[in-house]
Amino acid sequence: MTTPAQINPVPFHILAKPAGAACNLACEYCFYLDKEKLYPDSPMRMPEEVLKAYIKQLLTSQPAMEVSVAWQGGEPTLMSLEFFKHSVELVRKYKRPDQKVSYTLQTNGTRLDDEWCTFFKENDFLIGLSCDGPAEIHDTYRVNKGGQGSFEQVKRGWDLLQKHKVDTNILSAVHATNSFHALKVYRFFRDDLQARFIQFIPVVERVDPGTLLPADMSEEEPKGGKHRLHLKEYASVSLRSVKPKQYGKFLVDIFDEWVQRDVGTVFVQIFDSTLASWCGLPPSVCVFQETCGGALVLEHNGDLYSCDHFVDPKHRLGNILETPMIELVNSSSQRQFGADKREQLPATCQDCDIRFACQGECPRNRFPVIAGDDGRHNYLCEGYRLFFRHVNRPMRKMVDLLRMGRSPMEIMETWGKGN
Repeated sequence: MTTPAQINPVPFHILAKPAGAACNLACEYCFYLDKEKLYPDSPMRMPEEVLKAYIKQLLTSQPAMEVSVAWQGGEPTLMSLEFFKHSVELVRKYKRPDQKVSYTLQTNGTRLDDEWCTFFKENDFLIGLSCDGPAEIHDTYRVNKGGQGSFEQVKRGWDLLQKHKVDTNILSAVHATNSFHALKVYRFFRDDLQARFIQFIPVVERVDPGTLLPADMSEEEPKGGKHRLHLKEYASVSLRSVKPKQYGKFLVDIFDEWVQRDVGTVFVQIFDSTLASWCGLPPSVCVFQETCGGALVLEHNGDLYSCDHFVDPKHRLGNILETPMIELVNSSSQRQFGADKREQLPATCQDCDIRFACQGECPRNRFPVIAGDDGRHNYLCEGYRLFFRHVNRPMRKMVDLLRMGRSPMEIMETWGKGN
């Protein structure tokens, strides 16, 4: 029998869900709330034995000197502050002398106070705050259990993080409403919140076609009726979902402003990842890597799953209280899960001129979108083709600047001015 010491360690990243799918909000597009059904009798709180096993196994199985302890949800701050203080103590106990440990936590921000933020600052946490734009946009789908918008509480949390000088970034879901207001959203983050690190995540919310009537998939902004669902014969997605072409337009509009004034001062994750691809380097975003399988999810009870978007019985690898984490990460099923991303690309992707940047994006978004499709084509393909082809010339210009030992920021001196 192979022991953990005999397994050749490979780098991997884990998102730990200490409160499982539990959340104090009820965001309408959230894909994770339904995961509560996997644990119907669970209190949705990580017990001491799982926390201890997670920290110890993570630190001992990572080959890299830099290790990230990442907390997500649901809403992780539903756990007590004492839980996270204890987790830091366990890291100090179990980490190797040569290891540098960083901490990240993704939150809706509504439960933060001065005590939380003091702890984050003292322990160098990077806090991701979920926000979809200014109040009238954010409150469209990010609501509490009573259906009321959450913007004021989220903004209060952001202000507290800034007051305590905590490292922060913004995570914005891109959906059917804010996708039509790209610059309004971007400028709000940049100018009003003074955010300098931003992630944009497309909302692709698949629905059961057996329960819906066919509806038009127009390119126009939806007018009210946010609970209605949109359906096309070959693509069953909710009305909340961003349309492929509109997602591409959203990214293009923001990129065109960013490349003329914000390079080097505002860091948009997809732009940074795209530049890496044009430089011939591995992209920083997992959805654009050729294979996957290195970003796993740990549920509150110790169950380890293949990916945040594949938390289901089929992709449950095992439980770290029963099988060492490193064995689960290196299992044949997880390796095949990662290889499937490349091996199941359709022919249209194999021959695509932007494959090196896209790699078919995330497998979760691959499902039939046209007649005769075998289900391996990515729903967002049209948007990514629009975006990646649009940025080709400025990306090549920034690559040239880097190769000459100059800063990519120099592109702002000429781009958009008769370049």
